[in-house]
Amino acid sequence: MVPREIIDITQELFSCKVYPGDPSPVRTTVLSTANGDVCNLTSFQMCAHNGTHIDAPFHFLGDGKTVDQMGLAPFVGDCYVSRFEGDLKGPDAQAILKKASDAGADKRILIAGNMTVTAEAAKVFADAEIILIGNESQTVGPIDTPMEVHLILLEKEITLLEGIVLTDVEEGKYFLSCAPLNLGGCDGAPCRAYLIKE
Repeated sequence: MVPREIIDITQELFSCKVYPGDPSPVRTTVLSTANGDVCNLTSFQMCAHNGTHIDAPFHFLGDGKTVDQMGLAPFVGDCYVSRFEGDLKGPDAQAILKKASDAGADKRILIAGNMTVTAEAAKVFADAEIILIGNESQTVGPIDTPMEVHLILLEKEITLLEGIVLTDVEEGKYFLSCAPLNLGGCDGAPCRAYLIKE
């Protein structure tokens, strides 16, 4: 049996980064054994886009697929992790796709670093027909004007995996699992994202 390294790339939910204006997660203790209750029981309230999460096309497209309509295929499979800092432009996206293709993992792209996907780069990824793009920010496009980049990608049904943690992850090919909660009718959902390295 070949040993495998499992790398958690998910934020802890209650201490997670939150997109400006979104509500933060709130945890409430309903029952507590310390108070003499029969068990410990927690309830929580959150935004579908808190922490590590996916965006469904319905997030920006009124007739787009909701989370429960997306299936699981985009969220599980080979991926390529790249590193980049700053505004990712068209030639940068092409360079990442070339490295991913050479590694045999050009359908799911994760980009580490303090990086923003520009509209130019989004068009390169959309034309390449990738099925998922992931990033460490809480939004894939510019934080103050995210709509254009989201529309370019979501109109092609490219899944967006946002808020991942790739600080100590090296560039290269991995197996990704980031299946979201099955939230019927919703525009996004939290997920537990992890990489497997052979």
